[in-house]
Amino acid sequence: MRLGVTSKLFVAILAACALVLLVNGVAAQLFLKRTFLDYLNGQGSERMLEVIPRLRAEYVRHGSWNFVHTSAEAWFLLMRPEQWPDQPPRAPPVSDQTGAVFRFALLDRDYKVLIGNPDADRHAILQPVEVNGETVGWMAMLPFQKTLAGGEERFYKAQVRAWWMIGIASVLVAALFGGLLSRALRRRLHGLTRATRRLSAGDYAVRVETGTRDELDQLGQDFNRLAQALEHNERARRSFMADISHELRTPLAVLRAELEAMQDGIRPITPGSITALHQQIGQLNKLVEDLHDLSLTDVGALAYRCAPIDLAMVLDTTLAGMRTRFDAASLTLRSHIAAGPLPVHADERRLQQLFANLLENSLRYTDAGGSVDVRCQRAGNRAQVVFEDSAPGVPPDKLDRLFERFYRAEASRNRTSGGSGLGLAICRNIVEAHDGSIVAETSAQGGLRIVLQLPALESR
Repeated sequence: MRLGVTSKLFVAILAACALVLLVNGVAAQLFLKRTFLDYLNGQGSERMLEVIPRLRAEYVRHGSWNFVHTSAEAWFLLMRPEQWPDQPPRAPPVSDQTGAVFRFALLDRDYKVLIGNPDADRHAILQPVEVNGETVGWMAMLPFQKTLAGGEERFYKAQVRAWWMIGIASVLVAALFGGLLSRALRRRLHGLTRATRRLSAGDYAVRVETGTRDELDQLGQDFNRLAQALEHNERARRSFMADISHELRTPLAVLRAELEAMQDGIRPITPGSITALHQQIGQLNKLVEDLHDLSLTDVGALAYRCAPIDLAMVLDTTLAGMRTRFDAASLTLRSHIAAGPLPVHADERRLQQLFANLLENSLRYTDAGGSVDVRCQRAGNRAQVVFEDSAPGVPPDKLDRLFERFYRAEASRNRTSGGSGLGLAICRNIVEAHDGSIVAETSAQGGLRIVLQLPALESR
C-alpha cells in the first residue's frame, strides 16, 4: 500500500508527537532518579560533614558512644544546625527541610546502629568518625531512593498512568490538527493535480486559486504563470501559422493568376508580365528569407562572429548605401554621428542587417517629402543609435507591439507598403543577441522613433 503525501504528513505528525512524549517521559524519569535525588543525597552528605566534628568531640569527652544510649535528646541536639548569637535566625538547610536528619544514623565501628534510623547499614551513605587516626564509628545516611522504596511503586504507577493520559490526549490533539492540515493540503494538492492534467491535455486557460502566501501558493503562482505563458505561446503559434499562410498565399495567388492568364491567352507573355512575375517571386523569396532569419534568431542559432568594431563606421557605411533610395523616394536622410570611433563587440554583418532593416522600415512607411534623422553617440557605457522619421506616426498603444512578428500598425493586411512584418522582430532578436535593448517611441517629427543601445567598449 502506497501512502500519499497527506497520509505521510499525518503519520509523521503522530510519530513525532509520540517520539516527543517518549523522550520526555524517559528524560523525566532520569532527571528524577539521577539528578534530583542525587542532589538531595548530596545535600545530606554535606550536612553529615557538619555533624561529624561534633560527634568526634562528644566521643572524646565521654570516651565512648554510651552517651547516646542514655539520652536520645543528646543525638538531636548534635543534629541541630548551629546558630550564632550575633546573627539573625536563619532557615533550616535544604537537607533538613527534605528530612535528611530522619535518615541519619550513628553506627559503631562494626556498622551496628547505635541511634538514628534503624534501616541504616554498611550499604548506606557513610562518613567515618575518626579519633586519633582510628575509626571509632560511622555517620550513616539512608539514600533517598531507599526511603522512597515503599511508596515508589505506587508513585511510579501513578506517573505512568498520568503519562499515558497525557500521551493519549496529546496524540488525539495531534491527530486532530494533523487531520485538518492534511485535509487542507490534500485539497490544494488535488487542485494542482487536476489543473496540471487539464494543462497537459491542452487546456491552457486553466488556473489555480492562490492567496495563502506559503510554498504551495508560490507553486500555484508559478503554475498560473506557466499556464499563461503556454496560453500566450499557443495563441502566438496559431497567429503565426495564420500569418504565414496569409503572407505566402498572397504572392502565390498572384503568381497563379498571372500564369493561368498566360496559359489561357488572356495575358500575353511580354517583358512586362515577366517582370511582374519576377517581382512576386522576389517578394516571396524575401518572405522566406525573413522567416528563416527569424527562426534562427528566435532559437539563437544565427551565426554571430563578434569582434571589436567601430559602430559609427558601420552605421555610416550602411547610410551611404541607402541614400540613393531615399532620394528616389523624395525623403531627406540626415545623419548626426559623433566624432571619433565608437567601439563595440559585435558582428559587423548582423549590425549592417539591423541598420538596413530599420532604414528600410523608415523608407517604406514615411510619407514622401518627409525626413529621417539618424543619431549615433556614446551614452555612458552604452553606444546609442536613434532612428527618427516624420509622419505618419504610430498610435502610442501600438508601440509595444511593433516588434512582434507579422504585426503592422495599420489595421488592414494589404501589401501596398511592401514588407512582411518580420523586419522589426528580426531587429529585436539581433539586438538582444548583442546584450542590447531596442524600444519604439513617438517621434517629435510626427513619426516613429527607434532607440537602440549596445554595450560600448572603452576607447583606446
